[in-house]
Amino acid sequence: MSTYTPEGLDDAYAPDDAVDPADGPPAPPTLPQLGAVGWLRWAWRQLTSMRVALLLLMLLAVAAVPGSVWPQRSQAPERVAQYLVDHPTAGPWLDRAGMFDVYASAWFSAIYLLLFVSLVGCILPRTRAHLRALGARPPRTPRRFDRFPAQAVGTTGQGPEAVVRAAAGALRGRVPWLPRYRVDVQAEPAGADGTWTVSAERGYLRESGNLLFHLALVGLLISIATGQLLHFRGQAIVVEGRGFANAQTDYDTFEAGSAFDPASLVPFTLRLDRFTSEFDPETLQSRDFLAEVTLTEPGEDPSAETIKVNHPLTAGGAKVYLQGNGYAPDVVVRDAAGEVAFSGPVPFLPQDEVYTSQGVIKVPDVSGGQAQIGLVGQLLPTAQQLTDTIWRSIDPQPTDPVLVLAVWQGDLGLDDGVPQNVYELDDTGMEQVTQPDGTPVTLYVRPGETVELPDGLGTLELRELPRFVALDLRRDPALPFVLVFSLLAFAGLAVSLFTPRRRVWVRAAPDAEHPGRTVVRAAALARGDDVGLQAELDEIVGALALDPVGGADPAQPAPIPRATTRAPSEETKP
Repeated sequence: MSTYTPEGLDDAYAPDDAVDPADGPPAPPTLPQLGAVGWLRWAWRQLTSMRVALLLLMLLAVAAVPGSVWPQRSQAPERVAQYLVDHPTAGPWLDRAGMFDVYASAWFSAIYLLLFVSLVGCILPRTRAHLRALGARPPRTPRRFDRFPAQAVGTTGQGPEAVVRAAAGALRGRVPWLPRYRVDVQAEPAGADGTWTVSAERGYLRESGNLLFHLALVGLLISIATGQLLHFRGQAIVVEGRGFANAQTDYDTFEAGSAFDPASLVPFTLRLDRFTSEFDPETLQSRDFLAEVTLTEPGEDPSAETIKVNHPLTAGGAKVYLQGNGYAPDVVVRDAAGEVAFSGPVPFLPQDEVYTSQGVIKVPDVSGGQAQIGLVGQLLPTAQQLTDTIWRSIDPQPTDPVLVLAVWQGDLGLDDGVPQNVYELDDTGMEQVTQPDGTPVTLYVRPGETVELPDGLGTLELRELPRFVALDLRRDPALPFVLVFSLLAFAGLAVSLFTPRRRVWVRAAPDAEHPGRTVVRAAALARGDDVGLQAELDEIVGALALDPVGGADPAQPAPIPRATTRAPSEETKP
């Protein structure tokens, strides 16, 4: 007896007589070649899979960690420079790896873009499938209900069609424009035996919420990327009685995205009229800071505004935050010839809770042939003398302010054309002025006093002690979109997690044993564990006012049939 083996199914388990020895050994199977297109298709399917998207999302979170470990050049360039000086071996390698500019590095951008592509590639096919499912009919009514986890049976005197339509109304709910279930009423095979069925399904919002969550993530990624391109952030120090103009040249520090246009800055002005601060008299902890300013926007009259901590001012589309404050001694320095070499307030930066402040006054040579002067020291708002040479501040309020300065002379490097830190003194070309015994000269000046500089260098006058504020101006046009997409992502996730996916079927057939009555059977199925499935079926069946199977006493009210709950099994199918 010959044995037929379909072509391509020859294997080691084929009987020996299935192969004719005259034909020689069977040829090895030929495997299909993927080719370039096949490999690209495989790579695209891997990239757009959910597990890869989750992996990229986790990888993005891990990649952002170095941005909080090492100082970032966009936020604190001085700290980056100091880190490179303190770590001459590891610092350059970290700089090459982009650890000081993490969020603009090539590897972070690659993860960001891959995540974006993965989300888009995952969303598009799922959206098409979801739209098709929304337009499809609910699944047909199964022939048998005995394996479903929730069941109910009863009888009624109404006709099958009336019962089924009543069940459809109960499934749809009372709000026509917001149905609970999507239903499909039909007569079974041509209605030959008078049987009618209704199939219903709910839970499509679950997938809608899932898609909304992913779309919101895509919108969030786009918004963040757009904000990085168009944002700007600048800091400016403004002294009482003086103003600030919203121009790039008027900022002390300024950073912006690569697509930012300086011409987009709204030319408003801001003048600091008064700054007040409150401190706890016992603990000296700050209680309140208030900056009273005058804002003048283009085409509008000046308006009085206030800026407080966590209460920024909106001007020209930018948020103006109160970032810091301190004292700016207003000094006048005259050289040996009596000419005014320097005049104006100099911000001193607070170092502790009692506002012990450090600063530098750089005095150029204006009369010619004279050394440049550097005055370095501290401002003590409420000074207390401990010894002849040791002073300290005991209160942040200017009760008894004293300016303590050391004097340097030489070349400040102001004519070299190299930018300098205004809060530090480069003593490379300077020499500290000392007394005959070799001890450094120290000046103690109070407001309204004038002291002589040593070695006939001139005089120093401390006229008054105004306050200054450090303002932080930020504008990110994508922030409203970030907020909207974040809320949409939260809403989509909530809908996806808390929307149950359920299917309900009701079959109404004439009772062969009791003419004029109808046997009604119902079943329900949920995706996953659903503790509310039984109660849902009880509610639907209760709306039909069914009698138990076998009839009932007309004088007694008919009880509502309870759904029979069974454990779901792998064989349960709609």
